[in-house]
Amino acid sequence: MKFINFYLAIIFCGFCFSCISSKKNNNADTLPATSLQPYGRFIIDQSQNLELISSAVHFGFSFTGSQCQIDASIPDENGHNYLQYELDGVYQKRIKISGQAAEPIIITAPTAGKHTVWIYKATEAHTGPIIIQKITGHNLKSLQKPEAPTIEFIGNSITCGAAADPSEVPCGTGQYHDQHNAYMAYGPRVARELKTNFVLSSVSGIGVYRNWNSNGPTMPQVYEKVDFQENNPQRWNFTTFTPQVVSIALGTNDFSRGDGKKERLPFDSAAYVNNYIGFVQLVKSKYPQAQIALLSSPMINGKDRRTLQNCLTAVKTKIDALHPAEKPVALHFFQPMQAKGCSGHPNVEDHAVLAQELVPFFQKLIR
Repeated sequence: MKFINFYLAIIFCGFCFSCISSKKNNNADTLPATSLQPYGRFIIDQSQNLELISSAVHFGFSFTGSQCQIDASIPDENGHNYLQYELDGVYQKRIKISGQAAEPIIITAPTAGKHTVWIYKATEAHTGPIIIQKITGHNLKSLQKPEAPTIEFIGNSITCGAAADPSEVPCGTGQYHDQHNAYMAYGPRVARELKTNFVLSSVSGIGVYRNWNSNGPTMPQVYEKVDFQENNPQRWNFTTFTPQVVSIALGTNDFSRGDGKKERLPFDSAAYVNNYIGFVQLVKSKYPQAQIALLSSPMINGKDRRTLQNCLTAVKTKIDALHPAEKPVALHFFQPMQAKGCSGHPNVEDHAVLAQELVPFFQKLIR
């Protein structure tokens, strides 16, 4: 009798172990933020969370099944921000993240199986960071960007993809970043077409020697700061990636007349050129081997357009003379555009036109 009871006990224990093992296998895996491999400007904070900072900073992962979850938050409990994502190589949509949201983001695939997800920050650094705590799902694996040249796009609101997408929040309503769509901006579009990697280093309203409605801080003053904020002591680590090409598109705001209320002096060509030369020198100090490309502005027309082109040509001439053994600066002058986005900015369709114009230009630079 004792033998029978002992035998039954062994069977029971084996059954229990089987149940526990089965339950464990059905539990979702967790991919911590520190395992992700972001591309763009970011911070790993003291809590070991990933803070997405710059426009279109992105990371990828794969999972199996039909769903995964992303634990994301923002520091401002009264604010909101936006992510956007690709599923299996196809762009899906923007995702609004509320400061008071307690539930994770759920990514749903149409079928079970193995899937890849790429998450992008839709908004710029000045909108604030988006904090990623972890990814939950089955068979999770962090993805690296493929080996390919990298283009860094430095610029203003146009480069950010700001005011480009009123599909959810109409122009003139909501907050400024409600119409941001960094994924659809010209830079990421060019990169996808040429199968290169990309980084956006852009700030709305910023210029080379003055901003849209102020004298600063300008891009040369904030470029080295991790979040482009002048008072932040934390600097960006420029060894994180090495671009083959650095594209700079600054000038729209230097030429701006401001809001018509605050005093605005006439455009100063000498100040613009001198500051631009200094900024290119700064960029070259970070990436000595990079090809520098200067872009004009599709939003500047008439006499100002000619002045801008002359200024950029002067910058090129000076930089080429200072660095005769290096690749000469490349120039691209945009065709004039009547932008159809919010507040006179290019919209999503306009960015497609800009990208189409730029693809042949950048294709020659990455050969």
